[in-house]
Amino acid sequence: MDWMHLAVDLVFITVLVLGLYRTRHGRKDLVIALIGANVGVMVVAAVLQDISATASLGVGLGLFGVLSIIRLRSTELEQYDVAYYFSSLAMGLVAGLDVGRWWMSALLMALPIVALAVVDSNRFMPTTRRQRIVLDRVITNEDGLHDFLAELLGAKSVRASVLSTDLIQDKMVVDVVYKVGAAPGELPAPVGHYSTQDSQDMSR
Repeated sequence: MDWMHLAVDLVFITVLVLGLYRTRHGRKDLVIALIGANVGVMVVAAVLQDISATASLGVGLGLFGVLSIIRLRSTELEQYDVAYYFSSLAMGLVAGLDVGRWWMSALLMALPIVALAVVDSNRFMPTTRRQRIVLDRVITNEDGLHDFLAELLGAKSVRASVLSTDLIQDKMVVDVVYKVGAAPGELPAPVGHYSTQDSQDMSR
């Protein structure tokens, strides 16, 4: 193993996880998982690289896929969690496989950090929100549903996907992506009765 690659990986995974993810999302369990997955993939990929340079690439990519499937099936992750998780795995794989000079690997490993720093920022799509809403009524008219949700959420524009409709219990579940024209604390009070599930701020 090239110790320079190891040092670069440890620095970059610290920046990605502790500098970006912990500051913006703060899940301790995923902080542990991201760092552990990165270091684990790096060590295994480095061992495979030493054994056989030809076989290690294919096995390393297979390891990447297996670890991703296991992790994604074991718990529910938000989409931004998935982005950080795959970036962590990719950085560990690049460091372990020793794709070239250490500075070339460093440039490749820096790309996910730069990309996430930009798109996972409050300045990126700052007015866009997403919610999964359970309504205590069924609105079958698409225009009427959009108008109701726009008034309910104080939104300027609404895109809604109906996930389920229960005519017997008179309720429906809607996944809504919408844009607001004011800060969240300045939105008008909602009307009607509703509940939200899996609320997610998508201001990224």
